Amino acid sequence: MPCLSVLALSLWGGNRILCISSIVKSARHTRRLVHITAESVTAPLGCIHAAFIFVMTMYTQLYNRLSFGWNTVRIDMNAAQRDPLPIFPFGLAAFAATLFALGLALGTTIAVGMLFFIQMKIILRNKTSIESWIEEKAKDRIQYYQLDEVFVFPYDMGSRWRNFKQVFTWSGVPEGDGLEWPIREGCHQYSLTIEQLKQKADKRVRSVRYKVIEDYSGACCPLNKGIKTFFTSPCTEEPRIQLQKGEFILATRGLRYWLYGDKILDDSSVEGVSRIRGWFPRNCVEKCPCDVETDQALEGEKKNR
Repeated sequence: MPCLSVLALSLWGGNRILCISSIVKSARHTRRLVHITAESVTAPLGCIHAAFIFVMTMYTQLYNRLSFGWNTVRIDMNAAQRDPLPIFPFGLAAFAATLFALGLALGTTIAVGMLFFIQMKIILRNKTSIESWIEEKAKDRIQYYQLDEVFVFPYDMGSRWRNFKQVFTWSGVPEGDGLEWPIREGCHQYSLTIEQLKQKADKRVRSVRYKVIEDYSGACCPLNKGIKTFFTSPCTEEPRIQLQKGEFILATRGLRYWLYGDKILDDSSVEGVSRIRGWFPRNCVEKCPCDVETDQALEGEKKNR
């Protein structure tokens, strides 16, 4: 599993930064993937077994305490109606505890079972959710510029069985050492890295410059920016950034009432702060005239291709 093992290279200040921590984390995660998957199988099986015991226990104990009348059914939790008496007492507290344990067993079966299916989906595709997102952006980039190229994900061997054998081996150790992985024919170890660099460069080209026309405090759900802005706040852990009138922002993506981008810093910025980025309301900024002309030129270039 590559799982973020790709060299995270970013062009920042003209230098390429290599994130070693993601590679080490990837290697450790990959070696534990077999154990995680095995636990996600055995845990639901154990919970199913426990649930069966709980159900049979309640059924047996309640059946021994049932008494039927002409129009009523009575459950006596104090004593059993049959001989011999039960080996262990089963009162109202024991019944409540057994019912609670049954709920926990069923909930664990569903939750961990879903985790197992997610893990198996990742293993069979040999692709994490982040890598799927990168592949989707690669296809969008090629389609947007109408390029004569095809992006092939390098770690998908083209067969689910071959992807499965990379993780589940006879030695118990998945293939790959965290730095180099088996790759598909026609690709190399840095195919995904090169695609990420292309996407970063394309992101800078397609970014739009905005000028701040209204101050913004950085609140998650601002009340003074409109009702629609308040109720459509992005549900994400990404931060909000404070805005002051006259500042400039490079927006890279956005929603209908929100934008996400980097604040353009000048020489008077705080030392030690190299980048400030986050979400901000769309009605607090306006597009710079130069970027409007640039957008029209890009659209014309796209049509000419």
